[in-house]
Amino acid sequence: MKIKSLVFARALLLFCAFTATVTAVAHMSCIVLGEQCYRAQLAPNIIIDSALQGTYFAPLATLFISSLFLLCALYALSAAKLIPHIPLTRFAIFTISSLCIVRGGATLPLLILQPALASIFAVIAGMLWFLCGLFYIWGYRLVISEGKS
Repeated sequence: MKIKSLVFARALLLFCAFTATVTAVAHMSCIVLGEQCYRAQLAPNIIIDSALQGTYFAPLATLFISSLFLLCALYALSAAKLIPHIPLTRFAIFTISSLCIVRGGATLPLLILQPALASIFAVIAGMLWFLCGLFYIWGYRLVISEGKS
């Protein structure tokens, strides 16, 4: 039973790491593909304007955001004990989980208050991040509980 639980916990955290990594790569594609890509990914107008004007703000902001997603992926792998322990893993997992749940939960008000902005992409992304928020905490707790057994 212990092995199955650990495998399941790692699968949850690997899903989160995969989702965060794919998101980072998708964001980075905007640097190459330009304004339309930023627009498709619902970037704020300040980023879209920067891409149109060719300033460094959009690519630098994209690098920063992509780095945060990659850091989330690393913390998921650390929590799954698939890479060496990263400092503050417990704090990071709880913070990332909370942010993902809030991000995903924000989709429902968006559907109600701004239905024009609620594209299928936005709804799927919201549901995916909500699930990741649950998976981060659930997977981490399962890994921790297996370590105590």
